[in-house]
Amino acid sequence: MRAVVYTAAGGPEVIAIREVPTPVPGTGQVRVRVRAAGLNRADIYQRRGGYPAPPGWPADIPGLEYAGDVDLLGPGVTRWRPGDRVMGLVGGGGQAEAVLVRQEEVLPLPAGLSYVEGAAIPEVFYTAYDALVTRGRLAAGERVLIHAVGSGVGTAASQLARHLGATVIGTSRSAEKLARARAYGVDVGIDTSRTAFESAVGDSVHVVLDLLGASALGANLSVLALRGRMVILGLLAGRRGEVDLDPVLHKRLEIIGTVMRKRGPEERAALVAEFAERVLPLFEARGEPPVLRPVVERTYPMTRLAEAHEVMERNENFGKLVGVWEESEP
Repeated sequence: MRAVVYTAAGGPEVIAIREVPTPVPGTGQVRVRVRAAGLNRADIYQRRGGYPAPPGWPADIPGLEYAGDVDLLGPGVTRWRPGDRVMGLVGGGGQAEAVLVRQEEVLPLPAGLSYVEGAAIPEVFYTAYDALVTRGRLAAGERVLIHAVGSGVGTAASQLARHLGATVIGTSRSAEKLARARAYGVDVGIDTSRTAFESAVGDSVHVVLDLLGASALGANLSVLALRGRMVILGLLAGRRGEVDLDPVLHKRLEIIGTVMRKRGPEERAALVAEFAERVLPLFEARGEPPVLRPVVERTYPMTRLAEAHEVMERNENFGKLVGVWEESEP
């Protein structure tokens, strides 16, 4: 089978398409014929050499999320049948023509969605749900600040927050992205290329969803309300810095970190089951537009995935970038 392969650590020029052995499923595993796979920041960090795949996943084949068809069952699989349209999250290897997944970690592709749309769901919507609901405990009537609201996670989180009944404040350095984000639940947009978010956020917020890291830590703490929760998902603007911790004590704040990729199989399976019950139905229309929808900026043939890396590194995308194998559904 073909796979996207990192031939070394470096820039987009190290991305190649190579023939690799087609995997055979073991007990409890299904093999999925991948039609489309999302691109994530983790893929870029792995390509640069700073974020290796977890043990048990391909070291040189990137890809954390996929959509496709079940094509082979391992011994003991009872949940799926060949031909089922599915999607899911993996620790790596999603940007190959086939990937092995434990049956408990596979999700059905919602009716009416394409493979491309399915490949734009798992990483960002799992992350947003885990951060807002499980970690952040966001409730109706609360205010949430979502940084990088035009990103894949940002567009997913703003939709989920709107569904939960929260007021959504989003930040971006792009006025165009902020304008587009209003369609996905953003009530107040803050252009951080023009003003500091802490001076424009207005009333205190109950939850902060942060992808920035150290450089924004102090400002994030300052805008949180009493017993507010900050959930850290990324460190785009640095991992080290100095901060005044006084607000943490006096406002009884919580600083929570979370990451998807390094979770064990039992924790991943539990999240998949909860997501399937509580979130997956929101992607399916029942006489009216669905509550949630994946946001896809652009698709690329896998042979041109280096271009998608360049776009993401320049922060030009709004929502997701998705790679497809040429003969698959666009």
